[in-house]
Amino acid sequence: MNRRFFTRNLALGSFLPFVMNGQKSNRRPERPALLKPRRLKEGDLVALITPGSYIPDSSLEKAVKNLEALGLRIAPGKNLRAKYGFVAGTDAQRLEDLHAAFANPEVKAVWCARGGYGCTRLLPYIDYPLIRKNPKVFIGYSDITALHLAFLQRAGLIGFHGPVASSTFNPYSVEHFRAVVMEGLSPHTIPLAEAYLEPKDDLYKYFTLRSGRVQGELQGGNLSLLAAMAGTEFELDATNKLVFLEDIEERPYRVDRMLTQLRQSASFHQAAGFALGIFDGCNPDEGENSLSLKDTVIDRLADIPVPAAYGLSFGHVSQQCTLPLGVMAELDTEAKTLRLLESGVK
Repeated sequence: MNRRFFTRNLALGSFLPFVMNGQKSNRRPERPALLKPRRLKEGDLVALITPGSYIPDSSLEKAVKNLEALGLRIAPGKNLRAKYGFVAGTDAQRLEDLHAAFANPEVKAVWCARGGYGCTRLLPYIDYPLIRKNPKVFIGYSDITALHLAFLQRAGLIGFHGPVASSTFNPYSVEHFRAVVMEGLSPHTIPLAEAYLEPKDDLYKYFTLRSGRVQGELQGGNLSLLAAMAGTEFELDATNKLVFLEDIEERPYRVDRMLTQLRQSASFHQAAGFALGIFDGCNPDEGENSLSLKDTVIDRLADIPVPAAYGLSFGHVSQQCTLPLGVMAELDTEAKTLRLLESGVK
């Protein structure tokens, strides 16, 4: 027998199942039935974790005061103060805190102290059966988008795109957080934050890309994260979805690039509609060779024949509503409202 031939084929034979398994893992599994966590109540114990970037002491102090002001008790993650370069501890440390928070029966919600880079690194290693077995309110935005989509796809868990614990908690944000997460109002209309703004705050200026009223399952989040997840097993599928988007400090050409990427990867042409929040710091400098942010989003989305509007009250801004991913919602471009047609909690 040709020993070299035998050894080579034995090695290939042992490797092929691994390759095939790798290919199968890239196919998106069927989403489990939706799970609604129990609504949050005053006095509940909330785990405070940092699955992305490191949080400085001043921001952590603000986060603790914010949650205590809502009448909540806090269970800090074991590795909350860990630091590993630009992230809040190693992947193993951040996973440990995430899993421990969901496994603890006394914890009723898991609140991200901040967003920032690092969440996408965790996605392949999360214990999704653990998440599904222990559904809890999970809150955050920006890079937390990655965890929201993964939890929805793999565990069926409705997550809440809302203020991180270190955000600015003002009357508008608190009112809509309580309505969505603590009271579970349904239906619940989220109007623009106009009544809470300075008269000339152009940051929140509203405009319609395509007028109309449309209903669809609410999905989306931070544009940069959605683009970063394109081509992975956790990518967004916008088919029949009411897609909401927000971002911060991205040049218009980058916004163009990311929207183009999602048009080509996330079935944007099959979306039910687009609800755009506030894209703070995304306009070009004066005199720069560039389209404006407004012209950019119109160029990339207005040709898709579905209702779409910009300027809804969410994003990297102080006046921020809370949006449950996975529930049915309605966008009305004329009324300038986003209406949650069902509760995200039970």
